[in-house]
Amino acid sequence: MKQVLDIAIRQPLSFTRVLKRVIKGAIAMGFVTLVLILLGNIWIVLSTTSRNYYDIHTLPSNDVALVLGTSKAVHGGKENLFFKYRMEAAARLYREGKVKYLILSGNHDSVYYNEPADMRQALFKLGVPANVMILDFAGYRTYDSIVRCKKVFNQRRFTIVSQPTHNARALFLAQHLGIDAVAFAAQDVSPTSKTYIREYLARPKAILDVYFFESEKYK
Repeated sequence: MKQVLDIAIRQPLSFTRVLKRVIKGAIAMGFVTLVLILLGNIWIVLSTTSRNYYDIHTLPSNDVALVLGTSKAVHGGKENLFFKYRMEAAARLYREGKVKYLILSGNHDSVYYNEPADMRQALFKLGVPANVMILDFAGYRTYDSIVRCKKVFNQRRFTIVSQPTHNARALFLAQHLGIDAVAFAAQDVSPTSKTYIREYLARPKAILDVYFFESEKYK
């Protein structure tokens, strides 16, 4: 009987110790993950800063601009300022002679959602002629847009158009594809937006794509 009681007493203590170890391991793993995300973001930003232009007058000219897609409206039908400012930046590049053609690359996963078509309509209203706009309906993510611009549209030198934080990731991908790319920063939006959180998490994914998941496509 005494032996049974001893075992019963020791088992909860053993479970508690295991639980503590699991919790400590999870905390350590979470900390390491956060550090890696931070380092990945720092790496991408520092390695692309010199090619991310804010002043259109110092921006080098290219024949083609790759305009990265996003939805024209957010939940509830409210105008997406990321989309609005990105289209304004692309139109300005064309009007001021910094580019001759615009490749509009975005997601077109249904008849109800068509980013390239929405971009074309918005740019046409801003005075960009239809015959200088080329639509890429398979730009499901930034990686796809960059790869397709090189391999489908045969462009190895172009200007990327998006917000500054997004441009950094796109430039990083372009660099590892052997593309001579620069980026023009569209007007930014409130830093409290969830879009920025997604971008900070997407940058480590870009590093994994380059070196592991999609490395074959970079050859």
